[in-house]
Amino acid sequence: MRENGSKNRLPLTILILGILVACFGLLVIFDASVIDAYRTFGDKFHYVKQQALWLVVGIATATITAGLPISWIKKYSHLIYGVTLILMVLVLIPGIGSKFLGARRWLIVGPVIIQPSELLKITFAVYLAKWLESERNIKQFLALIGLNLLLIMLQPDLGTAIIMVGVSFLIYYLSGAKIAEILSFSGILVVAITVLIISSPYRLNRVKTFLDPTYDPLGTSYHINQVLYGLGSGGMGGVGLGRSRQKYDYLPEATTDSIFVIIAEEFGFVGSSIIIILLIGLIVASFKVALSVTDKFDKLLASGVSLLFLLQIFVNLSSMVAIIPLTGVPLPFISYGGSSLVTNFIALGLLINIAKRS
Repeated sequence: MRENGSKNRLPLTILILGILVACFGLLVIFDASVIDAYRTFGDKFHYVKQQALWLVVGIATATITAGLPISWIKKYSHLIYGVTLILMVLVLIPGIGSKFLGARRWLIVGPVIIQPSELLKITFAVYLAKWLESERNIKQFLALIGLNLLLIMLQPDLGTAIIMVGVSFLIYYLSGAKIAEILSFSGILVVAITVLIISSPYRLNRVKTFLDPTYDPLGTSYHINQVLYGLGSGGMGGVGLGRSRQKYDYLPEATTDSIFVIIAEEFGFVGSSIIIILLIGLIVASFKVALSVTDKFDKLLASGVSLLFLLQIFVNLSSMVAIIPLTGVPLPFISYGGSSLVTNFIALGLLINIAKRS
């Protein structure tokens, strides 16, 4: 009885944890963006109002996704994935896709800005779960991965590419892959990442900065140095809410990829740990869903969503504490960005849907 009660509480637990973390994200986004929002838009609430709107959309989308028949999602997964691929192509066409700081990753439809690569993370996970349920061919799998990587790296977006490949590889492994296939895939992956790094001076400098943060303190090492300053100044209890110095244009991407630095600076080690514990709780609840089902498609999809959360959180936090090079991966539910937030809530909706079926 106790086990059944625990399973029955899983959907609500997952939803509450997601909303709780996202609401904390609203607080931090407002705090980190108030200067830039007032200077750019004359409204210090601009960014937080945008994110709050996307949060409402995300919760509504999660509710809808949680109520759809899984059989319907499975049946039309190839169409959903195909539409995302079309969006990934459209974003690369000048005049249709928007370019910012050398990257072409966004589609602007009226007042709405869409980042198709965020949608690709979840739609490909759904399609891959369906595909691996019935067949497993390493050549076809590598062709699928290659297609996704090509479209992502033409933007370019190495962070998303790493997450996509990592999640895809782990789903493939969980589907029952042979050790030889895993080893060959790992070898190809190492070679591909090495080529991508060497072929781009920007990425190569990121690696040099990771190995030596003093490599170019006013150039390529500037970002990681500001990250480390922010983390160090937070101490155990933080400098206090609203008292961050890094948000005054010192820290790049303060509301998006580097938002954890603002959390660590203002709330310190204690506050940061609480947020990390909440994120870990969400991940644990997600994996419980995967463990509670027997249907192969449900298990692969729940595992894929759980791994998507796990890898994004791990890569973001690891890059913030200089364990890995900076990669430009947002912190789920907390970083500013409508596409990322809504996609994460779609993923929550899928987990809730599967949890109810268990």
